[in-house]
Amino acid sequence: MEERENMERLVSLAKKKDAHAFSLLYEMVYEDLYKMAYYTLKNVHDAEDVVSDTVLDAYAGIEKLKDEAAFRGWIFKILSNKCRKKIREYVSDRKNLYADYKETQLGIDERIFEPKNNTEDVVERDEVEYAFSALNEEERLIVTMAVYGGYDSKEIAEILHKNRNTVRSKYKRSLEKMQKRLGR
Repeated sequence: MEERENMERLVSLAKKKDAHAFSLLYEMVYEDLYKMAYYTLKNVHDAEDVVSDTVLDAYAGIEKLKDEAAFRGWIFKILSNKCRKKIREYVSDRKNLYADYKETQLGIDERIFEPKNNTEDVVERDEVEYAFSALNEEERLIVTMAVYGGYDSKEIAEILHKNRNTVRSKYKRSLEKMQKRLGR
């Protein structure tokens, strides 16, 4: 409880553009931000860049945060949006690379542009992505934090400022949604 009150006090100061208070807030959430970015993007440099962009945006917009207690969830929402944008860039870059290849028609085997996974891995990944697309943003965030980040329901609840039981039930319903989408 003391940490939450301290965080709220720091948020209040940071909203007044107290850079030291914001740096203390950053220290409180950096590790969790980085873990989530890394587990989402699976690239050290991109994770660092996304976290840096998140922190810059959070500092620039913190005065707009209405509820000091919502800071943790708010900054994770910013991070989630940055990660999604980076993933869209990955997809776009891959499509552009393939389009460039097709235009030049060098006669190079098209398989060099395919992932270096076997067919079963590709099918499994596609199925997971298809099932994942059935979830709303909050559900995706909870599943990502649990599966890729290794967070338990208590940690996720603290990060998102939600009740632990609510997180557990949303996680369970999200997995059920995914299974239903896959017809299992």
